[in-house]
Amino acid sequence: MATPRATIPLKYQPQRYYCTDTVNSDCQKGFISAAGLNHHYNALHKHHTTRPSHHHQHPWQPTGQHEGSGDDNIEPQGAYYVKHPVLDGTPVDLNGDDLPEGASSPKPNTSSKRAWHPFESRAHFELADFIFHQNEMPGAQIDELMHIWASMPGQAGTPPYANHEHLYSTIDAISEGDAPWTSFSMESVEAGGSGGPSWKHSVFGEKGQCVWSDLMTGNWAWNQCNELSKDPDNHGAIFVPIIWYYPLYISAGNVHNGMRHAHGEAVSLLGFLSIPKTDKEFEADPEFCTFQRHLFHTSLETIFHAMHPAMTKPQSVKCADGHYCRAIYGLGPYNADYPEQALLACIVQGWCPKCTAHQTHLDHDPNAILCNHEYTQLLMDSFASHVLWQKYGIVDDILPFTTSFPCENIHELIAPDILHQIIKGIFKDHLVSWAETYLKKHYKNDFAAVLADIDCHGFKQWTGNDSKALMKVYLPAIAGYVPNEMLQALSAFMDFCYIVHQSSLGEADLEALDKALQCFETHCSIFEAEGIHSDGISIPQMHALQHYHEAIELFGAPNGLSTSIVESKHIHAVKRPYQQSNKNEEMAQVLLVNHLFSGLLDKPLIPQDNVHEDTSFQDDPYLQEAEDDDSERVDAVVQLHINHMGQDIGHPELPDLVSIFLFQQRNPGVDVPDICKCPKAIDPGYSFSSAVATFYAPSDLSGANGMHCQCIHASPSWRNGAPCYDCVFVEKDPTLPGFQGLYVAQVLLFFSFHYQNVHYPCALVQWFTPIGNEPCNNTGMWKVEHEYDEYGDHLYIPPDLHYSDSLAAFGSFYVNKYSDYHAFGLAF
Repeated sequence: MATPRATIPLKYQPQRYYCTDTVNSDCQKGFISAAGLNHHYNALHKHHTTRPSHHHQHPWQPTGQHEGSGDDNIEPQGAYYVKHPVLDGTPVDLNGDDLPEGASSPKPNTSSKRAWHPFESRAHFELADFIFHQNEMPGAQIDELMHIWASMPGQAGTPPYANHEHLYSTIDAISEGDAPWTSFSMESVEAGGSGGPSWKHSVFGEKGQCVWSDLMTGNWAWNQCNELSKDPDNHGAIFVPIIWYYPLYISAGNVHNGMRHAHGEAVSLLGFLSIPKTDKEFEADPEFCTFQRHLFHTSLETIFHAMHPAMTKPQSVKCADGHYCRAIYGLGPYNADYPEQALLACIVQGWCPKCTAHQTHLDHDPNAILCNHEYTQLLMDSFASHVLWQKYGIVDDILPFTTSFPCENIHELIAPDILHQIIKGIFKDHLVSWAETYLKKHYKNDFAAVLADIDCHGFKQWTGNDSKALMKVYLPAIAGYVPNEMLQALSAFMDFCYIVHQSSLGEADLEALDKALQCFETHCSIFEAEGIHSDGISIPQMHALQHYHEAIELFGAPNGLSTSIVESKHIHAVKRPYQQSNKNEEMAQVLLVNHLFSGLLDKPLIPQDNVHEDTSFQDDPYLQEAEDDDSERVDAVVQLHINHMGQDIGHPELPDLVSIFLFQQRNPGVDVPDICKCPKAIDPGYSFSSAVATFYAPSDLSGANGMHCQCIHASPSWRNGAPCYDCVFVEKDPTLPGFQGLYVAQVLLFFSFHYQNVHYPCALVQWFTPIGNEPCNNTGMWKVEHEYDEYGDHLYIPPDLHYSDSLAAFGSFYVNKYSDYHAFGLAF
């Protein structure tokens, strides 16, 4: 009988080890043991900086600036960047004068303050961050918490904060990042009297090819720098384009796209736009609609007016590297849904905000040209309002507010929007709807059953994630229900969507993009032939696809500009603060929450005396318990004999497979003899429920040297439910293109064992073999089937099939290259 373990009194363990990763400097997570810190770093901050490339990286500069062998025209190998020769971000001092080469960054004059000013200590700061930022606790609950805190023995009636107002005022005293909110009011110039309506009174890649990724890799930023460099006062400055989103969020354009996707502070709330209201009888009144448009543009002009001086003359700012540079700003690309694009471009709904294509035949107007402010002004001076509206799609009596800013053309600045133009605007609102119309027409009696077979979820209110999830499986789901040409149209559209979704695009990608668009437009005729859209297809969202090629060359990868980036930001900046408010003058409360957030997110630096290793703490007798409790993730590792591993996953033949594997490893090139003559693994092994694969992702060349990580699961019970055995690509021949150089397998078990002092990490997999030598002509997807040997056979699956059993229930499968854009770049 085991001896009962003595009860050890619980002891509070302080956090003495803090994350100081240089790349993710905002982490600063604390741990009570060195083991916890090491586990955290290996799980989240272990950076992969090498890639398996056949080409070596060489620094290179344009002709005339290359320093090296003397041959300025040698074609560089690998990816490289080209800096602008004039606007190069030269470091300056506090007065804006260039620093001598090698000089250190100047230190601003700051008064001596304690390390955590205005907080009493690190604990006071972390408590404020936990209560206000992480937990979003209402003021009344903060008061109650402080009251309970003061009542606890040993507190002497003094809590960390007297009440919620004391907490708010302390946060508000943070000086860093302080940008006070301001407001302004407007009214119609015609307002007066009492009889009117109420509203009147209220990069480069391999072989020298261009690669477009971040905004600063696009031609637009380069052209802006060329224009700004004509002024000698701008030489040595940095250009900072401002990306702006509707309703009104902004982001610095020289921030990497990945930073905007990280849901941090790369995207900021700029302001709230006024929405005028009126009585129902005046909602469609032309005068009221005109007032709405003028209010919108005048508000934007007023908000961005503070930037106007810095758009022509540079200002000294402190950069992230600690140096001061002279920065010159400019309005960058604008991202919004189509109605907001039309509102900003001052065009009639149904017309293109970027070109002059006619509303009735957007995709087939040979006379269409790109719009600009001068062209619009010329038409306004030449035609009456009704002619502008009906023939040119232009709203008279107003020009976009960007006419008041230098070098800004709103028609050029309207950027692609993957979420609203492609995923929702085309796929969900049109293609899926058209396919359902066809099914309803041809499967009248069985329409409900067919629709349930295609989409078993039956979403009533679609979100962006719902549309993305359906897009991944929609093509093989409708195969067999719709004509082949309709499948080909959808396949071409999916190819287009996944190409533009890549984080970096090269010249070859743009060629593939044009080919996919041409194929999509050709096969879309099936919707006209079937009577679904018999009057022709002229839809602004579909027409916008024709502008993607040029927009990518101008602004980089659309994935870094999509409005999906601000969806989560809108929740934290507007929706949650509104829910926390008491609904009485809620706007002021929402502004207060955002103002306090801006202070808390500028976290003070950790004092160095809190970072070093405390050797005395390592001798703590409760260190082992602390390390176990502090772990963020525990890997599922089980020690078992090989035969028990096989029985646990339903493959008792595993010991024989291991014996064959050992013989092949120890006798390469020799035929496998009888199983009884193969070596046996006797010692216990270890089974693992998951493994992390690090691989080179050609779809993300601008990432960390193209490296990407994914977790592969092989678990008999995923979250106490059905099993999860992931499918993987295995490299077969790196010289073959796409799927031809890959195997497909389903991982059934990760395990390892020792044999004669040699460690063997292994995986038990079910192989799949391709059906045919090319992908399906209609879907563009490869098909595979099970590869069976003497141990394999089909399993009987009951009628109530669970999705986790689908790979055993069917004989052949599509290899879904649309599972994500990494797979799309591998399995073509």
